[in-house]
Amino acid sequence: MSKENVITAIDIGSDKVATLIASYGGDSPQLRILGFSAVSSMGIKKSAIVNLESVLGSIEKSLNSAERMAGMSVHSAYVLVSGAHVTSKNSKGVVAVANPDQEITQTDVDRVIEAARAISVPSESEVIHVVPRFFKVDSQAGIKDPIGMTGVRLESEAHIITGLGTTLKNFRKCLNDLGIEVAGFVFAALAAAEVTLTETEKELGAVALDIGADSSSFCVYVDGALELSGSLPVGARHITQDIALGCRIDRENAEKIKLSLSDSLDAVLKPMPGESKKEFTLRKKAADVIDLDKYGIVGVKDELTRSFVINRIMYPRIREIITLLGERLDRENLFSEVPAGLIISGGGAQTIELIEIAEKVLGLPARVGYPPDLEGVISEIKTPSFSASVGLLVYGQRQGAGEAVSHKLKVSEVFKDFKLKNTGKKIVKFLQNLLP
Repeated sequence: MSKENVITAIDIGSDKVATLIASYGGDSPQLRILGFSAVSSMGIKKSAIVNLESVLGSIEKSLNSAERMAGMSVHSAYVLVSGAHVTSKNSKGVVAVANPDQEITQTDVDRVIEAARAISVPSESEVIHVVPRFFKVDSQAGIKDPIGMTGVRLESEAHIITGLGTTLKNFRKCLNDLGIEVAGFVFAALAAAEVTLTETEKELGAVALDIGADSSSFCVYVDGALELSGSLPVGARHITQDIALGCRIDRENAEKIKLSLSDSLDAVLKPMPGESKKEFTLRKKAADVIDLDKYGIVGVKDELTRSFVINRIMYPRIREIITLLGERLDRENLFSEVPAGLIISGGGAQTIELIEIAEKVLGLPARVGYPPDLEGVISEIKTPSFSASVGLLVYGQRQGAGEAVSHKLKVSEVFKDFKLKNTGKKIVKFLQNLLP
C-alpha cells in the first residue's frame, strides 16, 4: 500500500470545532479530503478556553469522527488561532552574508529571518508567525527571493504575529491530552487568505476578513506582502444576539431567522404581467413577512418582517464590523494601498447585504471568499465557513508538512505510541476508529 503525506487541520472556534484530514503525494500532488467533522463547540468564549474539559470533549468528538471517516489515526495537526489576543508588528533583521564568495544561500535567509524575529514582545506573548515581506541585498531593496544573488549585507523585513501564551498553551494541552502534537498554530485570516485571495489581488493590495462567531480576523496585503494583521472584537454571533433582543426571541430562533434572510426573493418581488401597482405592492408587503412556521419557529407573538430585521437590527451591527476595519486601515494609511478590495470569509460572510454595506462604508470592491474545490471534498465544506480550515491544509502543504501514513488504520500504528499516560483514552480512541 502506497504511503502519502497526511495533514490534519483543526479549527477550535467559539461556534464549532471542525477537523479536516487530507492527503497529498503518492499518486497525486493535489490535496484530497479524507475525513471531515464539525461539531458544536463547548467551553470556548471569545476564542479562549473557559472550560477545559468541555473543550477537550468537543475536540475529541470532532477528531474521532474525522478519523473514522478517513480510516486512519492522526498524531499531529495544524490549529487555527483567532481572537483579540492576536497582535502583529513589522520588524527588520540584518546579517552579513556568510559565504566567502558572497553568494546568498538558504542558511543566510534563515539567519536574517531569525534576526528579524528577535524583537521585544511582552512576556505573556508567544510568536505565532514570522512572515518574510521583502529582502534587501546591499543597496537593492524590494527583493522577494535573494537566494543565489551576490552581496555582502542581507536585510529582511518581516511581519510578526503573536498570541497570548497562556491561550496557546491551553489549546496545546487539550490536543496533547488526546495524543495530538500541534504542528503549528496559524492565524485564521492568514489561513483564509491562502485560498480566498489570488496572487494578483495580493500584488494589487487587498484585505482578507474572516468573520467568526465572537470576533473577526483580518490580514492586509500590499505589493504582495503581508502588511498588517489583527482582530476585531465583533463577529456573527453579535448579529444573532441583536436579532434575539430586538425581536424578543431566543438565540436559536434568532439564528434561524438570520440564515433564512440569505434566501433571495428577487423572483417573488418582480412585477407580474398584467399586475397592477396596488396588487404588486400588496404582494411585496406579504412577501416581506417572515414565515416563522416554515423555519419551525414557535412562540413568537408579533409579526416579523424582513425589512425590520435587516434595516433596523442587522444593518447597524454589520456596519460596525466594517467600520472598525475601516478605522484600522485609516490609522495605518492603507486605504489607497488596497485597490483590490475586501475578500470576506468565515461563518458571517454570507450575511445578507454584507457585501453591499462593505462596499458602501469602505468605498472599496468586496466579494465573498470561497474555498477551492479539492479532490474528495464534500459539499459541507464548500462554504465560506470553512475557507480558513481548508486554507490551513494548504498552508501545511506549502510548509512541506504531513504524516507519512497509509490509508488504513493498522493496529501496530495505534499501539506503537501507547504510553502509560492517557492509555485509557487511547484504547477508547482505537476502538472508535474500528467502528464503521
